Amino acid sequence: MELELATLLMLGGLALLAGFIDTLAGGGGLLTLPGLLLAGLPPVQALATNKLQGTFGSGMATFTLLRLRRFSPAAVRRPFLWALAGSAVGTVVVQVVHTDALQVLVPVVLGLIALYFLLMPGAGRVERAPRLGGALYDRTVVPVIGFYDGFFGPGTGSFFSLAEVALRGRELITATAHAKAFNFASNIASLTLFVIGGKVLWAVGATMILGQLLGAWLGAHAVLRGGHRLIRPLIVLMCLAMIARYLHGVINP
Repeated sequence: MELELATLLMLGGLALLAGFIDTLAGGGGLLTLPGLLLAGLPPVQALATNKLQGTFGSGMATFTLLRLRRFSPAAVRRPFLWALAGSAVGTVVVQVVHTDALQVLVPVVLGLIALYFLLMPGAGRVERAPRLGGALYDRTVVPVIGFYDGFFGPGTGSFFSLAEVALRGRELITATAHAKAFNFASNIASLTLFVIGGKVLWAVGATMILGQLLGAWLGAHAVLRGGHRLIRPLIVLMCLAMIARYLHGVINP
């Protein structure tokens, strides 16, 4: 399908803002997916195209943070593969299973994430002893969140960040960097299956990719400059915004 230039520019601007926010806190799809639907894309094509531009954004954020030495490849190699595998399974399963139960569960989990960062101001300020061993974490928590991203998606970045802080004792900036790498993996798997299915609208996606790349690049540098002062309130804000979106969907189906 073809869209007017003004609509494409609007989507590109939304992608830029989403890439910036998503790098710091997750939840960028809260902007881009409704934008694609309002532009007139059918739901499946909107999901696939949103995954395309989001993959480039998470990829840019990951490689920028890697280049800035916020994490090492060795630290994310195994969980990266587990996130990819979990997402692939989730993307396959979502095509044959209803997601109605998640409409109730996800807002509850997002609310718990917001409360965690609000009520525990010291969480993520410094590295702490992990509550869960690395191997067990990689093989259970990471693929489960990856599965969720392929199956449903909203809030994945926030889930990864919380898991890194609460279960692995990461400092928040490192947790955010790892979360982007894991989210990049889960995006790759889901996008690959959408491409194979012929669901991606490439012309629309290309415009949004440009915005995502710039937004994610700016967001990655903001992670280092803003640190906890910027990431923590944004995670809480985006969780609350996603909860509001779900509640709006329940009240106005």
